[in-house]
Amino acid sequence: MTATRPTELAQKIAAADIAPNRRRGGDIRVLLSPKTVGSTSGFMGTLRLEPAEFVAEHYHPYSEEFLYVVSGHITVRLDGRPVDLGPGEAMMVPIKTRHRVENHADEPAQVVIHLGPLAPRPELGHVDTEPLPGGHEPIQAVGEVR
Repeated sequence: MTATRPTELAQKIAAADIAPNRRRGGDIRVLLSPKTVGSTSGFMGTLRLEPAEFVAEHYHPYSEEFLYVVSGHITVRLDGRPVDLGPGEAMMVPIKTRHRVENHADEPAQVVIHLGPLAPRPELGHVDTEPLPGGHEPIQAVGEVR
């Protein structure tokens, strides 16, 4: 006998219904998360970068990050080393690896992102390692050293 999950747990989330988070740069929308659908193993969302936009360098003390480029081109800097990705290409950013996502192309880039596992508490999920766009204050996780 196969166990099934009740259909009321399945939820459709539209990117247009999620407010963008621009704190670290770009347009990041967390679609599937503990807050939106009660996920327990990670979260998934989208990143849109206009030409010349970037997501400031940071790392995740507890999570791997997966990036899949839907359209456009991005450069992901892993501990400063550039890796170029285009449509249909993906990569994994290992736990505790500093990374920055940049768009040097003349067209917007659309990327699907997934992080997992979750940090023990949301505020421990990211550690910023460079100044943030727009004058936002960087976050340093408790117990983490830059």
